[in-house]
Amino acid sequence: MFFKFPYKGSCRHLRQPGALPLEAVSVRLVYPGQQQAAVEQVSVRVTLGQRVGLVGPNGSGKSSFLRAAAGLMPVQSGSLTLFGQKPGSCQHQVVYLPQRSDLDWDFPITVRRLILTGLYIRLGWLRRPGAQEHQTVEEVITLLDLQAVADKQIGQLSGGQQQRALIARTLMHDADLLLLDEPLNAIDAHTKALLLSLLDRLKAQGKTLLMSTHDLSMPEDYFDALIYLEGGKRGKGQGALAPLRIVC
Repeated sequence: MFFKFPYKGSCRHLRQPGALPLEAVSVRLVYPGQQQAAVEQVSVRVTLGQRVGLVGPNGSGKSSFLRAAAGLMPVQSGSLTLFGQKPGSCQHQVVYLPQRSDLDWDFPITVRRLILTGLYIRLGWLRRPGAQEHQTVEEVITLLDLQAVADKQIGQLSGGQQQRALIARTLMHDADLLLLDEPLNAIDAHTKALLLSLLDRLKAQGKTLLMSTHDLSMPEDYFDALIYLEGGKRGKGQGALAPLRIVC
């Protein structure tokens, strides 16, 4: 499948007053058929409006943690909640951006249609987007400089254009918590500048962002807090990002 979220059109779960956007207590994650933990005894508290970096080398458990938060990987032990609910309980409040390499770019869909699919979490599969929804799509296409490729099949795009298209689809979800897996990895300078500006805008809107990266050259003051993972466990951090405080 191209995207794994089921779309239901409405949410039956109410946000619990005062609940954190994300709270993990001693979370352990294990891939099916394996014994070694991908994530071991990780505890995290992310507060509303924070931009939190999930930092560590490849294979450190960053993607596994984000997948679990998105409801795509079971939690073997410990507790993981988003706005007081189990992962996947209410997908309207949370959106997950996978790594670009995780997707099937041969899928027969144009950039514009891909971005439109970001609306289905709220519209449901049977309701067709109206004039307002189409206008919003066009605004997002312009925001991310995708006008020239909007009607191309997604596999015909460059890596940076593909990442911008995925981010555009993510924006259509209009979620309060964004789980972003390596959004700045292997992209051109133009795309990186656009995405960094967009992430600043989302933070200014009060959105909460949990973003994984293995790039330790990011400015020290870019994140409000950091979670450093190494070998699936919480570490002390290293490199340029080390002086930042670590999330509790």
